[in-house]
Amino acid sequence: MNILLIGSGGREHAIAYKIAQSKHLDKLYIAPGNGGTASLGTNVDISVSDFPAISDFIVSNSIDMLVVGPEVPLADGIVDYLKDNCKNKSLKIIGPTAAGATIESSKEFAKRFMNAHGIPTAKHKAFSANNIDEGYRFLESIKPPYVLKADGLAAGKGVLILNDLEEAKTQLHEMLCNNKFGTSGATVIIEDFLKGIELSVFILTDGCHYVLLPEAKDYKRIGEHDTGLNTGGMGSISPVPFADKTFMDKVENRIIKPTINGLIDEGIKYVGFIFFGLINCGGDPYVIEYNCRMGDPETESVFPRINNDILELFSAAADKRLDEMTMDISPDSVATVMLVSKGYPEKYPKGMPISFDNPDKDDIIFHAGTKYDADNHLVANGGRVITATARGHNMTEAFGNAYKLADKIYFDNKYFRKDLGTDLTNLK
Repeated sequence: MNILLIGSGGREHAIAYKIAQSKHLDKLYIAPGNGGTASLGTNVDISVSDFPAISDFIVSNSIDMLVVGPEVPLADGIVDYLKDNCKNKSLKIIGPTAAGATIESSKEFAKRFMNAHGIPTAKHKAFSANNIDEGYRFLESIKPPYVLKADGLAAGKGVLILNDLEEAKTQLHEMLCNNKFGTSGATVIIEDFLKGIELSVFILTDGCHYVLLPEAKDYKRIGEHDTGLNTGGMGSISPVPFADKTFMDKVENRIIKPTINGLIDEGIKYVGFIFFGLINCGGDPYVIEYNCRMGDPETESVFPRINNDILELFSAAADKRLDEMTMDISPDSVATVMLVSKGYPEKYPKGMPISFDNPDKDDIIFHAGTKYDADNHLVANGGRVITATARGHNMTEAFGNAYKLADKIYFDNKYFRKDLGTDLTNLK
């Protein structure tokens, strides 16, 4: 099979890593890819949002399957465009239509969907600039912490959790009236704060059936002990210690199955990944958010644990026969430490040369924001630069190995959190 993978981050490198292992692969192309994906296939200089160029490439290179990594082209309707315009009518696509992607691109829609189908989530209300005074009064009526969420896509950074009422009112005004998150914040969801510990659960679905992928926990804050600004993700671990059979049975029965049934009931055809951002509140799972794709950096910890041939899973999803598939998951723990450019998620430098010591056989370096410069030197090209991903027999060993690997990766202004996993150490 000839595969075109859309995206350029660590998630896409991890997906490419699994695709490259498939016995069914002929050629792998990544658009636009990064410095790491170049070693697994052919990077193609096409923007993820240039749908006509992607369509032309699919036809001219006899692409059999398109795999869409990031959320933006999905929300913008790449699947719909290709179904309507691509001359390759036999193309298999892993990724939902724009209607399916609305579960991520509109938090207001997602909340309505969850309420309509009895899926547990925090109580909430939505506000715009037209009724901001009602938003102020609503904040006055609830207890801190105050949770404010931009309705639209904000690269994982559109959520504010504030303890001070006046600051919450100020930030609501900044979001609704001063475009703090651009058009993504034209509507703001204010919701109850749920106290617990978070995790990410993933499925691959054909619209009727699904397979459950390994769960993971990621770390969003830039500072140790979950302090500082939100980021796209500073690291991850899979499996999650508290996600035992009892808890995961609740997740499947209360959240995953009602979500699939809800999509069917609403006539939304969905092929691809669903990411359930969950919180464990005293043993009960609640949905914080949906995503219409895999997480990043969770994919870097999840995909190395999947022993299945990934193209067999993708083909089954595209052909609506996932009920025939059985997952083969490694019992190992896999930890990922994200190495970022100091200053991220605000201003940060680019262009720093990157070098490595030889990793151990069970270590993996996934590239996130890298490229090769004009002199063919690998350099940093983003805030989140590269990951140190490692296996272990348990979480402690996996993180220990990942930190050893992180010390073997060199670039100026390198920063990474050194406390990942410590919050889970005493959990069963």
